[in-house]
Amino acid sequence: MKLAVFDFDSTLMQGETLEFIAKEYNIEPLMKQITTEAMEGEIDFFESLIKRVALLKGAKEEKIKQICENLPYTKGAKETITELKKMGYKVVCFSGGYETATIPAQKILGYDAQFSNIFHFKNGIMTGTLGGEMMFSDSKGKMLKRLQNLLNINSSNTLCVGDGANDLSMFLYADKRAAFCAKPILKKQANIIIDNKDLTEILEYID
Repeated sequence: MKLAVFDFDSTLMQGETLEFIAKEYNIEPLMKQITTEAMEGEIDFFESLIKRVALLKGAKEEKIKQICENLPYTKGAKETITELKKMGYKVVCFSGGYETATIPAQKILGYDAQFSNIFHFKNGIMTGTLGGEMMFSDSKGKMLKRLQNLLNINSSNTLCVGDGANDLSMFLYADKRAAFCAKPILKKQANIIIDNKDLTEILEYID
């Protein structure tokens, strides 16, 4: 058995979930600024997460779900996941984003499991807070190690794909480290670099 782990925002999906939501509420520039600082590793991921979600306080749950169910997926995402599964990989999504987006995407893209964060709603309204499994800069690495131990998979049979600083921690446990249209901080630690927005190019490096 082998394991492939994909980031969601700007990897399996074209863009950042929070920015698509922010656009509907006319706060996209501020949201984008905080996201960029986090992905470049300029500010702590957890701090950026708290700041960004707080901006959405008062948003309607129904509207957020509608946006998250209609996100644009990256070219080749479904095809790449399908091929990896044929090659014996368990394919998992680790997202610093939200299950409001990753659960609908799982049905479309076909990955085996997802680990992400959860918006907190009260009476159908966004409270501006969240919880979840991927809230810290080292969350993905810790979860990957737990999965490897559970499934008895080592680093030589592990592929990780991401684009930003919060993907660095999972690179520690994978021999195949793919930076997909990524920030410089991640490219420095990668041994597979894809600069075209087509995930199928990763398959050229996988045996």
